[in-house]
Amino acid sequence: MSKDETTTTAADAPKKSKKMLMIVVAAAVVLLGGGGGGAFFMLKGDSAEAAAPEKGAVTAIDEPLTINLADGHYLKLGFSLQQTADAGTEEVDTSEALELAIDEYTGKKVAELSTEKGREALKEELLKKIEKAYTEEGKQMVMDIYFTQFVTQ
Repeated sequence: MSKDETTTTAADAPKKSKKMLMIVVAAAVVLLGGGGGGAFFMLKGDSAEAAAPEKGAVTAIDEPLTINLADGHYLKLGFSLQQTADAGTEEVDTSEALELAIDEYTGKKVAELSTEKGREALKEELLKKIEKAYTEEGKQMVMDIYFTQFVTQ
């Protein structure tokens, strides 16, 4: 073996070690990043469930609404408000919820309300507006609505 052959072989060995080290480091970063991201999303789901408000009293709206729909049709709508435990035992004033329901459903077509998907979409929109309206000092007072009557004509 000559000096040149020994030098070349010795120089190649550190290059291979550096390449292998970089591959190992990159693989570790990918695995740790994936594991960390997975843990973050799993823990995030648990905290969202824990942050959900506790159910309180239910405030029933005594008289159902009659709402004008499109094309001369009507909707008879009755619903109740599911309060949070933060709202206390006193019933909330339902006037604003009634107004929001009238605004949400007035002028809608019967076809939108005749499917379960359509009813659920409109209910979710109404619930978002009601939750926003019944949030006081950062406390959510209403967390859900329950339809007690839903009749179209």
